[in-house]
Amino acid sequence: MADAGYRCGYCLAPQAVSNWLFEVEHIIPTAAGGSDDEENLWLSCSACNRYKGRQVKARDPQTKKLVRLFNPRHQSWPRHFYWSEDRTRIIGRTPCGRATVEALKLNHEQAVVARTIWREAGIHPPAG
Repeated sequence: MADAGYRCGYCLAPQAVSNWLFEVEHIIPTAAGGSDDEENLWLSCSACNRYKGRQVKARDPQTKKLVRLFNPRHQSWPRHFYWSEDRTRIIGRTPCGRATVEALKLNHEQAVVARTIWREAGIHPPAG
């Protein structure tokens, strides 16, 4: 999916270095009333798509408020997230960002290991 830059809309993993094709996921799952319209679809790695599941909201771990998850089609990744100093962990800037990091487990152990390898190979973090 060229609109997504061939990256997961949530963790920004590059499709080019995955041995598994990324999925076109429903931002609002059909089980939660979402449609199959292009406006509701975006590229996602398997891990993010599976952790997200049917969720559309999650609790911000800081404020404990229930907030909407990040929408990669309509929201700016840098507004809601930033990279840790070593560029291997995603940190939430906003309630939406923090809730999404937790709900989608964006910093699970394998993701951090992969980002470390990608960083050392010079393909991470993504430009822009």
